[in-house]
Amino acid sequence: MNFELLFADQPQRTVRYTLTGAKGGFARTLLAQTRLMPRLVPVALCDLDLPGLRALCEELGYPATDLHECRNAAEVTSAPPGATLLVSDAGLLRDIPHDILVEATGNPKVGYRIACEAIDAGRHVAMVSKEVDTVAGVTMARMADAKGVVYTTADGDQPANLIGLVSWARTLGLEIIAAGKSGEYDLNFDPRTGVLRQLDETIEAPAMADLLTLGDDIPATLAARRNALNGLKTNATADYCEMAVVASNTGLVADVEAMHYPVARIAELADIYALRDDGGLVQRAGVIDVFNLLRLPDEASFAGGVFVVVRTGDGPTWQMLAQKGHVVSRNGRYACMYLPYHFMGVETPISLLNAVLHGRASGSNRPAQHAILAGRAIDAIPAGTVLRMGGHHHDVTGVKPVLLARQDAPAGVAPLYLAAHAQTSREVRAGELILLDDITGDDAALREAWLAGLR
Repeated sequence: MNFELLFADQPQRTVRYTLTGAKGGFARTLLAQTRLMPRLVPVALCDLDLPGLRALCEELGYPATDLHECRNAAEVTSAPPGATLLVSDAGLLRDIPHDILVEATGNPKVGYRIACEAIDAGRHVAMVSKEVDTVAGVTMARMADAKGVVYTTADGDQPANLIGLVSWARTLGLEIIAAGKSGEYDLNFDPRTGVLRQLDETIEAPAMADLLTLGDDIPATLAARRNALNGLKTNATADYCEMAVVASNTGLVADVEAMHYPVARIAELADIYALRDDGGLVQRAGVIDVFNLLRLPDEASFAGGVFVVVRTGDGPTWQMLAQKGHVVSRNGRYACMYLPYHFMGVETPISLLNAVLHGRASGSNRPAQHAILAGRAIDAIPAGTVLRMGGHHHDVTGVKPVLLARQDAPAGVAPLYLAAHAQTSREVRAGELILLDDITGDDAALREAWLAGLR
């Protein structure tokens, strides 16, 4: 995509954005990339840690003299032209002229409020906080449409990248059997030592040495690989959250509520995500899922990238493509197309420029609540328990995430991130879904947005 073409109709235009959660990892990648794009300007950055935010900006090369901390509306008004304003109060963003808000707090209640204020003021919104989107994304997209602005997922995050890949495949007339992404951390196995490493954790997994090739009985091989992990945790709440966003924008839903999470090598994906009648895992066409990449130390990572598995058509065409190195199933009926990357904020400027300059969203302009990111109690949760959210993946204590197709979900099920930080109004037994009637003290506006999105 040519940078100048994006500005072809508005050659003198500068796109101005505000950013919440501005000291986080995603924010760093966006701010670093912005330094390379002279017509994209961060006019205001919001984070609770202003000293840390200032230090980050200076480390990235933003001139210290251009960074102005503002604690109230008067200081915003008196700031010099061209300054980048640093604020801890997101309410101050209302008074700062800008084109698009990048919401990256990860806080459902706060992120929803900030995004609604931006939309109400006639500003575009790029939603990075997947937690917000899974509860209120459908409603906010409708609000934005009514205001004539864009509500969009952000390129560089897996949801937008996968939505784009699904759209590309559908445009080509390909039938999507499965779509998804790799988990965040690879399973790096060294057959010489029998040691398997996942990020900083290592385990002895000698049985994996005999399981590096996918056998004729695919489910049996995958079960044996899972057993060889000796209980190593390989799923993450963030994965479910991201796939819920994809479901809203594509209509694809999970095959099973826990997702399959096969331990897979890249070359096997077309075989694994084949229909069950052809020996694969998938019960029906049109599902989303996550896999755990199994690789050797000298093999490249999938890097949290995205994939689609499609049904092939003309046999000789796909045989020729297989000879060129593309991933085609052993029976020739399925092919996997994939992008082995997600570059976070490095890619996000494309979403910002497309939204502001061309009124285009990276996802669907009309998402719908095709799936529900819900939660099941791991053990019994006593009445009066606060369901705290925390950790790198924003887990909810005592609750495991599940991704339900809406038609399969019971009436009144609570979205996981509406339940986060709420209190249980009754005992929730082990294995039970958390329902709206089971929680109290949740944010009223966020609950109403959820219910509106179901209508």
